[in-house]
Amino acid sequence: MLELEEALERILRGVQAATPEQVAVSNAHGRILAETLSSPIDLPPFDNSAMDGYAIRSDDVPNATTDKPVRLRVLGTVAAGNVYGGEVTPGTCVRIFTGSPLPAGADCVVMQEDTAPDEQEPGSVKILEVGRPWENVRLKGEDVRAGEAIIPAGCALRAGHLCLLSAVGISAVNVGRRPRVALVATGTELREPGEPLKPGEIYESNRVGLSVLIRSAGGEPALFPIVHDDAGATRQALSEAVSTSDIVVSVGGASVGQFDLVKPAVSDLGGQIEFWRVAIRPGRPFVFGRLNQKLFFGLPGNPVSAMVTFLVLVRPALRKWQGASDTGLEEVPGTLGEDLHNPGARRQFARVKMDANGLVRTAGAQGSHVLKSFAEARGLVDIPAGSVLKSGTPVKVKLWA
Repeated sequence: MLELEEALERILRGVQAATPEQVAVSNAHGRILAETLSSPIDLPPFDNSAMDGYAIRSDDVPNATTDKPVRLRVLGTVAAGNVYGGEVTPGTCVRIFTGSPLPAGADCVVMQEDTAPDEQEPGSVKILEVGRPWENVRLKGEDVRAGEAIIPAGCALRAGHLCLLSAVGISAVNVGRRPRVALVATGTELREPGEPLKPGEIYESNRVGLSVLIRSAGGEPALFPIVHDDAGATRQALSEAVSTSDIVVSVGGASVGQFDLVKPAVSDLGGQIEFWRVAIRPGRPFVFGRLNQKLFFGLPGNPVSAMVTFLVLVRPALRKWQGASDTGLEEVPGTLGEDLHNPGARRQFARVKMDANGLVRTAGAQGSHVLKSFAEARGLVDIPAGSVLKSGTPVKVKLWA
Protein backbone atom coordinates (compact mmCIF):
# COMPACT_ATOMS: atom_id res chain seq x y z
CA MET A 1 0.00 0.00 0.00
CA LEU A 2 1.54 3.28 -1.14
CA GLU A 3 1.76 6.52 0.79
CA LEU A 4 -0.05 9.39 -0.88
CA GLU A 5 3.12 11.25 -1.88
CA GLU A 6 4.63 8.22 -3.59
CA ALA A 7 1.38 7.41 -5.38
CA LEU A 8 1.04 10.99 -6.61
CA GLU A 9 4.67 11.14 -7.72
CA ARG A 10 4.23 7.95 -9.76
CA ILE A 11 1.06 9.29 -11.35
CA LEU A 12 2.53 12.67 -12.29
CA ARG A 13 5.73 11.07 -13.60
CA GLY A 14 3.64 9.25 -16.18
CA VAL A 15 1.69 12.28 -17.44
CA GLN A 16 2.65 13.30 -20.97
CA ALA A 17 3.76 16.80 -21.90
CA ALA A 18 0.92 19.17 -22.65
CA THR A 19 -0.24 19.54 -26.25
CA PRO A 20 -0.68 23.25 -27.06
CA GLU A 21 -3.52 24.81 -28.97
CA GLN A 22 -4.32 28.43 -29.75
CA VAL A 23 -7.43 30.11 -28.35
CA ALA A 24 -8.73 33.66 -28.30
CA VAL A 25 -7.96 35.58 -25.13
CA SER A 26 -11.71 36.09 -24.71
CA ASN A 27 -12.08 32.28 -24.39
CA ALA A 28 -8.96 31.60 -22.34
CA HIS A 29 -10.26 31.94 -18.78
CA GLY A 30 -9.03 29.04 -16.66
CA ARG A 31 -6.79 27.66 -19.40
CA ILE A 32 -3.14 26.78 -18.77
CA LEU A 33 -0.65 28.98 -20.59
CA ALA A 34 1.72 26.92 -22.74
CA GLU A 35 4.46 29.54 -23.11
CA THR A 36 5.83 32.52 -21.23
CA LEU A 37 4.39 35.70 -22.70
CA SER A 38 6.19 39.03 -23.04
CA SER A 39 4.59 42.38 -23.71
CA PRO A 40 4.96 43.73 -27.26
CA ILE A 41 4.45 47.31 -26.06
CA ASP A 42 4.98 49.65 -23.14
CA LEU A 43 2.03 49.99 -20.79
CA PRO A 44 0.92 52.74 -20.66
CA PRO A 45 2.11 53.24 -24.25
CA PHE A 46 2.53 57.00 -23.67
CA ASP A 47 2.56 59.51 -20.81
CA ASN A 48 -1.07 60.30 -20.02
CA SER A 49 -3.27 62.04 -17.51
CA ALA A 50 -4.61 60.26 -14.44
CA MET A 51 -7.21 63.00 -13.88
CA ASP A 52 -9.54 65.42 -15.57
CA GLY A 53 -7.86 68.80 -15.26
CA TYR A 54 -5.11 70.88 -16.84
CA ALA A 55 -1.70 69.89 -18.16
CA ILE A 56 0.82 72.46 -16.94
CA ARG A 57 4.49 73.14 -16.30
CA SER A 58 5.09 72.60 -12.58
CA ASP A 59 7.61 75.48 -12.61
CA ASP A 60 4.71 77.86 -13.30
CA VAL A 61 2.86 77.13 -10.04
CA PRO A 62 5.42 76.53 -7.26
CA ASN A 63 3.46 78.60 -4.75
CA ALA A 64 -0.15 78.54 -5.99
CA THR A 65 -2.86 78.66 -3.32
CA THR A 66 -6.57 79.40 -3.13
CA ASP A 67 -5.75 82.90 -1.81
CA LYS A 68 -2.98 83.49 -4.35
CA PRO A 69 -3.92 81.56 -7.48
CA VAL A 70 -1.75 81.47 -10.58
CA ARG A 71 -3.40 82.44 -13.87
CA LEU A 72 -2.54 80.33 -16.95
CA ARG A 73 -3.71 80.79 -20.52
CA VAL A 74 -5.56 77.77 -21.92
CA LEU A 75 -4.12 76.81 -25.32
CA GLY A 76 -6.68 74.17 -26.14
CA THR A 77 -8.31 70.90 -25.17
CA VAL A 78 -7.20 67.33 -25.70
CA ALA A 79 -9.62 64.45 -25.17
CA ALA A 80 -8.73 60.79 -24.68
CA GLY A 81 -7.88 59.29 -28.05
CA ASN A 82 -6.52 62.57 -29.43
CA VAL A 83 -3.08 64.18 -29.37
CA TYR A 84 -2.43 67.89 -28.81
CA GLY A 85 -0.16 69.07 -31.60
CA GLY A 86 1.33 72.08 -29.85
CA GLU A 87 3.51 72.58 -26.79
CA VAL A 88 2.83 73.87 -23.30
CA THR A 89 5.05 76.92 -22.82
CA PRO A 90 5.60 79.13 -19.74
CA GLY A 91 2.35 80.68 -18.57
CA THR A 92 0.12 78.33 -20.56
CA CYS A 93 -1.78 75.07 -20.08
CA VAL A 94 -4.00 72.59 -21.93
CA ARG A 95 -7.38 71.28 -20.81
CA ILE A 96 -6.99 67.51 -20.43
CA PHE A 97 -9.05 64.46 -19.49
CA THR A 98 -8.31 61.08 -17.90
CA GLY A 99 -6.30 58.98 -20.36
CA SER A 100 -5.43 61.90 -22.63
CA PRO A 101 -1.81 61.97 -23.85
CA LEU A 102 0.29 64.51 -21.95
CA PRO A 103 1.13 67.43 -24.27
CA ALA A 104 4.75 68.25 -25.01
CA GLY A 105 6.24 70.69 -22.51
CA ALA A 106 3.91 69.69 -19.65
CA ASP A 107 5.17 67.72 -16.64
CA CYS A 108 2.15 67.84 -14.35
CA VAL A 109 -1.64 67.64 -14.31
CA VAL A 110 -3.61 69.76 -11.87
CA MET A 111 -6.96 68.13 -11.25
CA GLN A 112 -10.07 70.11 -12.08
CA GLU A 113 -11.07 70.43 -8.40
CA ASP A 114 -7.93 72.50 -7.77
CA THR A 115 -8.75 75.06 -10.45
CA ALA A 116 -11.34 77.81 -10.98
CA PRO A 117 -12.63 79.67 -14.04
CA ASP A 118 -10.99 83.06 -14.60
CA GLU A 119 -13.92 85.44 -15.10
CA GLN A 120 -11.64 88.44 -15.59
CA GLU A 121 -9.71 86.83 -18.43
CA PRO A 122 -11.80 84.43 -20.54
CA GLY A 123 -9.57 81.77 -22.04
CA SER A 124 -7.53 81.51 -18.85
CA VAL A 125 -7.84 79.36 -15.72
CA LYS A 126 -6.78 79.94 -12.12
CA ILE A 127 -4.61 77.26 -10.51
CA LEU A 128 -5.37 76.98 -6.78
CA GLU A 129 -2.85 74.32 -5.75
CA VAL A 130 0.89 73.71 -6.07
CA GLY A 131 1.74 71.43 -8.99
CA ARG A 132 4.61 68.96 -8.50
CA PRO A 133 6.62 67.32 -11.29
CA TRP A 134 4.80 64.28 -12.75
CA GLU A 135 1.88 64.62 -10.34
CA ASN A 136 -1.27 62.94 -11.71
CA VAL A 137 0.69 61.65 -14.70
CA ARG A 138 0.83 57.98 -15.72
CA LEU A 139 4.28 57.54 -17.20
CA LYS A 140 4.98 55.51 -20.32
CA GLY A 141 5.95 51.94 -19.38
CA GLU A 142 5.49 52.42 -15.62
CA ASP A 143 3.23 49.35 -15.51
CA VAL A 144 4.93 47.12 -18.10
CA ARG A 145 7.97 47.62 -20.34
CA ALA A 146 8.04 46.37 -23.93
CA GLY A 147 9.74 42.96 -23.95
CA GLU A 148 9.06 42.32 -20.26
CA ALA A 149 7.79 38.85 -19.33
CA ILE A 150 4.25 39.30 -18.01
CA ILE A 151 2.79 35.78 -17.50
CA PRO A 152 4.81 32.56 -17.07
CA ALA A 153 4.16 29.26 -18.81
CA GLY A 154 2.07 26.90 -16.68
CA CYS A 155 -0.08 29.68 -15.24
CA ALA A 156 -3.85 29.21 -15.00
CA LEU A 157 -5.27 32.31 -16.65
CA ARG A 158 -7.56 34.42 -14.46
CA ALA A 159 -9.60 37.52 -15.26
CA GLY A 160 -6.70 39.82 -14.36
CA HIS A 161 -4.38 37.99 -16.75
CA LEU A 162 -6.89 38.35 -19.59
CA CYS A 163 -7.23 42.08 -18.92
CA LEU A 164 -3.45 42.47 -19.01
CA LEU A 165 -3.12 40.48 -22.23
CA SER A 166 -5.79 42.58 -23.92
CA ALA A 167 -4.21 45.81 -22.66
CA VAL A 168 -0.90 44.97 -24.36
CA GLY A 169 -2.67 43.98 -27.58
CA ILE A 170 -2.45 40.17 -27.39
CA SER A 171 -5.60 38.64 -28.86
CA ALA A 172 -4.75 34.90 -28.86
CA VAL A 173 -2.59 32.61 -26.71
CA ASN A 174 -1.23 29.08 -26.79
CA VAL A 175 -2.66 26.95 -23.99
CA GLY A 176 -2.58 23.28 -23.05
CA ARG A 177 -5.29 21.22 -24.70
CA ARG A 178 -8.08 20.11 -22.38
CA PRO A 179 -8.28 16.35 -21.86
CA ARG A 180 -11.47 14.47 -22.67
CA VAL A 181 -12.19 12.37 -19.58
CA ALA A 182 -14.48 9.33 -19.79
CA LEU A 183 -16.54 8.60 -16.66
CA VAL A 184 -17.70 4.99 -16.27
CA ALA A 185 -19.76 3.94 -13.23
CA THR A 186 -20.07 0.23 -12.44
CA GLY A 187 -22.57 -1.58 -10.23
CA THR A 188 -25.65 -3.71 -10.85
CA GLU A 189 -27.38 -1.95 -7.94
CA LEU A 190 -27.13 1.49 -9.58
CA ARG A 191 -29.97 3.34 -11.25
CA GLU A 192 -30.16 6.70 -12.99
CA PRO A 193 -31.77 9.47 -10.90
CA GLY A 194 -35.45 9.74 -11.78
CA GLU A 195 -35.93 6.02 -12.41
CA PRO A 196 -37.98 3.95 -9.95
CA LEU A 197 -35.94 1.99 -7.41
CA LYS A 198 -36.41 -1.69 -6.69
CA PRO A 199 -35.42 -3.21 -3.34
CA GLY A 200 -31.64 -3.18 -2.96
CA GLU A 201 -31.07 -0.52 -5.64
CA ILE A 202 -29.61 2.99 -5.20
CA TYR A 203 -29.24 6.06 -7.36
CA GLU A 204 -25.89 6.66 -9.02
CA SER A 205 -24.46 10.00 -7.88
CA ASN A 206 -20.73 9.86 -8.51
CA ARG A 207 -20.66 10.81 -12.18
CA VAL A 208 -22.46 14.13 -11.76
CA GLY A 209 -20.17 15.21 -8.90
CA LEU A 210 -17.03 14.02 -10.64
CA SER A 211 -18.02 15.74 -13.88
CA VAL A 212 -18.15 19.06 -12.02
CA LEU A 213 -14.72 18.44 -10.50
CA ILE A 214 -13.33 17.46 -13.92
CA ARG A 215 -14.60 20.70 -15.45
CA SER A 216 -13.16 22.74 -12.59
CA ALA A 217 -9.80 21.04 -13.25
CA GLY A 218 -10.01 22.01 -16.93
CA GLY A 219 -11.10 18.66 -18.35
CA GLU A 220 -14.05 17.80 -20.56
CA PRO A 221 -16.13 15.00 -18.96
CA ALA A 222 -17.92 12.38 -21.04
CA LEU A 223 -20.48 10.37 -19.05
CA PHE A 224 -20.96 6.75 -20.10
CA PRO A 225 -23.99 4.61 -19.22
CA ILE A 226 -24.02 2.63 -15.98
CA VAL A 227 -22.31 -0.76 -16.35
CA HIS A 228 -23.68 -3.86 -14.57
CA ASP A 229 -21.30 -6.16 -12.70
CA ASP A 230 -20.50 -8.37 -15.65
CA ALA A 231 -16.99 -9.10 -16.94
CA GLY A 232 -17.90 -8.76 -20.61
CA ALA A 233 -19.92 -5.58 -20.09
CA THR A 234 -17.09 -4.05 -18.07
CA ARG A 235 -14.52 -4.83 -20.76
CA GLN A 236 -16.81 -3.44 -23.46
CA ALA A 237 -17.47 -0.22 -21.55
CA LEU A 238 -13.79 0.42 -20.84
CA SER A 239 -12.86 -0.37 -24.45
CA GLU A 240 -15.38 2.16 -25.74
CA ALA A 241 -14.32 4.73 -23.16
CA VAL A 242 -10.63 4.54 -23.97
CA SER A 243 -11.25 4.68 -27.72
CA THR A 244 -13.02 8.05 -27.45
CA SER A 245 -11.16 9.74 -24.59
CA ASP A 246 -7.74 10.91 -23.44
CA ILE A 247 -8.18 9.68 -19.87
CA VAL A 248 -10.52 7.07 -18.39
CA VAL A 249 -11.97 7.27 -14.87
CA SER A 250 -14.07 4.36 -13.62
CA VAL A 251 -16.04 4.40 -10.37
CA GLY A 252 -16.68 1.26 -8.35
CA GLY A 253 -15.38 -2.28 -8.74
CA ALA A 254 -11.84 -1.30 -7.79
CA SER A 255 -11.31 -3.61 -4.80
CA VAL A 256 -10.91 -7.42 -4.61
CA GLY A 257 -14.47 -8.66 -4.16
CA GLN A 258 -16.24 -11.17 -6.39
CA PHE A 259 -17.89 -8.36 -8.35
CA ASP A 260 -14.89 -6.02 -8.46
CA LEU A 261 -14.22 -6.49 -12.15
CA VAL A 262 -12.34 -3.34 -13.16
CA LYS A 263 -8.74 -4.50 -12.67
CA PRO A 264 -9.31 -7.82 -14.52
CA ALA A 265 -10.99 -5.93 -17.36
CA VAL A 266 -8.02 -3.57 -17.71
CA SER A 267 -5.63 -6.55 -17.83
CA ASP A 268 -7.83 -8.42 -20.32
CA LEU A 269 -7.74 -5.38 -22.62
CA GLY A 270 -3.94 -5.33 -22.57
CA GLY A 271 -3.61 -2.54 -20.01
CA GLN A 272 -1.20 -2.31 -17.09
CA ILE A 273 -2.05 -1.78 -13.43
CA GLU A 274 0.74 0.17 -11.72
CA PHE A 275 -0.76 0.18 -8.22
CA TRP A 276 -4.18 -0.18 -6.62
CA ARG A 277 -4.02 0.74 -2.93
CA VAL A 278 -3.15 4.06 -1.27
CA ALA A 279 -2.79 4.66 2.47
CA ILE A 280 -5.50 7.29 2.84
CA ARG A 281 -8.97 7.40 4.35
CA PRO A 282 -11.39 7.55 2.69
CA GLY A 283 -10.20 5.97 -0.54
CA ARG A 284 -7.77 3.09 -0.03
CA PRO A 285 -8.91 0.96 -3.04
CA PHE A 286 -7.66 3.27 -5.81
CA VAL A 287 -6.36 1.97 -9.15
CA PHE A 288 -3.82 3.67 -11.37
CA GLY A 289 -2.62 2.24 -14.63
CA ARG A 290 -2.62 2.57 -18.40
CA LEU A 291 -5.04 1.39 -21.03
CA ASN A 292 -3.95 1.74 -24.66
CA GLN A 293 -1.16 3.98 -23.33
CA LYS A 294 -3.74 6.34 -21.86
CA LEU A 295 -4.06 7.17 -18.18
CA PHE A 296 -6.56 5.01 -16.31
CA PHE A 297 -7.93 5.71 -12.84
CA GLY A 298 -10.22 3.37 -10.94
CA LEU A 299 -11.98 5.11 -8.05
CA PRO A 300 -13.78 3.43 -5.15
CA GLY A 301 -17.56 3.34 -5.36
CA ASN A 302 -18.39 4.99 -2.03
CA PRO A 303 -19.24 8.58 -3.01
CA VAL A 304 -16.94 10.46 -0.64
CA SER A 305 -14.08 8.05 -1.32
CA ALA A 306 -14.52 8.69 -5.03
CA MET A 307 -14.53 12.46 -4.58
CA VAL A 308 -11.55 12.57 -2.22
CA THR A 309 -9.36 10.28 -4.32
CA PHE A 310 -10.22 12.32 -7.38
CA LEU A 311 -9.26 15.57 -5.64
CA VAL A 312 -5.91 14.41 -4.24
CA LEU A 313 -4.78 11.99 -6.96
CA VAL A 314 -6.64 12.47 -10.26
CA ARG A 315 -7.10 16.24 -10.33
CA PRO A 316 -3.31 16.88 -10.16
CA ALA A 317 -2.85 14.62 -13.19
CA LEU A 318 -5.48 16.54 -15.18
CA ARG A 319 -3.77 19.81 -14.33
CA LYS A 320 -0.33 18.56 -15.30
CA TRP A 321 -1.76 17.05 -18.52
CA GLN A 322 -2.62 20.65 -19.50
CA GLY A 323 0.81 21.94 -18.48
CA ALA A 324 -0.02 23.54 -15.12
CA SER A 325 2.94 24.38 -12.91
CA ASP A 326 0.75 24.25 -9.78
CA THR A 327 -1.30 21.05 -9.73
CA GLY A 328 -2.51 20.89 -6.12
CA LEU A 329 -5.69 22.14 -4.53
CA GLU A 330 -5.74 25.71 -3.28
CA GLU A 331 -4.94 25.85 0.45
CA VAL A 332 -6.07 28.54 2.88
CA PRO A 333 -5.05 28.91 6.52
CA GLY A 334 -7.53 28.29 9.30
CA THR A 335 -7.71 27.50 13.00
CA LEU A 336 -9.47 24.45 14.42
CA GLY A 337 -12.56 25.20 16.46
CA GLU A 338 -12.70 21.63 17.79
CA ASP A 339 -10.48 18.57 18.14
CA LEU A 340 -10.02 16.39 15.05
CA HIS A 341 -9.34 12.71 15.84
CA ASN A 342 -7.79 10.10 13.56
CA PRO A 343 -7.15 6.90 15.53
CA GLY A 344 -6.59 4.84 12.36
CA ALA A 345 -3.41 3.64 10.69
CA ARG A 346 -4.00 5.74 7.54
CA ARG A 347 -3.97 9.52 7.19
CA GLN A 348 -7.47 10.93 6.95
CA PHE A 349 -8.88 13.72 4.85
CA ALA A 350 -11.64 15.15 7.02
CA ARG A 351 -14.48 17.14 5.50
CA VAL A 352 -14.61 20.54 7.18
CA LYS A 353 -16.35 23.86 6.95
CA MET A 354 -14.80 27.23 7.72
CA ASP A 355 -16.46 30.47 8.81
CA ALA A 356 -15.57 34.02 7.78
CA ASN A 357 -13.09 34.28 10.66
CA GLY A 358 -11.16 31.20 9.54
CA LEU A 359 -12.52 28.93 12.30
CA VAL A 360 -12.56 25.33 11.05
CA ARG A 361 -14.98 22.61 12.23
CA THR A 362 -16.02 19.22 10.91
CA ALA A 363 -18.89 19.29 8.44
CA GLY A 364 -20.53 16.26 10.04
CA ALA A 365 -20.17 12.48 10.02
CA GLN A 366 -17.03 11.30 8.23
CA GLY A 367 -18.16 7.91 6.86
CA SER A 368 -17.20 7.32 3.23
CA HIS A 369 -20.89 6.91 2.31
CA VAL A 370 -22.04 10.15 4.01
CA LEU A 371 -22.75 12.72 1.33
CA LYS A 372 -24.48 15.30 3.52
CA SER A 373 -21.25 16.29 5.24
CA PHE A 374 -19.49 16.43 1.89
CA ALA A 375 -22.21 18.73 0.57
CA GLU A 376 -21.84 21.03 3.57
CA ALA A 377 -18.03 20.97 3.60
CA ARG A 378 -15.81 23.80 2.37
CA GLY A 379 -12.67 21.69 2.08
CA LEU A 380 -10.45 18.97 3.50
CA VAL A 381 -8.01 18.85 6.40
CA ASP A 382 -5.21 16.26 6.28
CA ILE A 383 -4.98 14.48 9.67
CA PRO A 384 -1.90 12.25 10.21
CA ALA A 385 -2.48 8.63 11.16
CA GLY A 386 -2.97 7.91 14.85
CA SER A 387 -3.15 11.55 15.87
CA VAL A 388 -5.37 14.24 17.36
CA LEU A 389 -5.30 17.84 16.11
CA LYS A 390 -6.35 19.93 19.09
CA SER A 391 -8.76 22.83 19.01
CA GLY A 392 -6.80 26.02 18.33
CA THR A 393 -4.28 24.29 16.07
CA PRO A 394 -3.44 26.18 12.85
CA VAL A 395 -4.35 24.06 9.80
CA LYS A 396 -4.39 24.33 6.04
CA VAL A 397 -7.76 23.72 4.41
CA LYS A 398 -7.70 22.24 0.92
CA LEU A 399 -10.48 23.86 -1.09
CA TRP A 400 -12.40 22.50 -4.04
CA ALA A 401 -14.88 24.00 -6.49
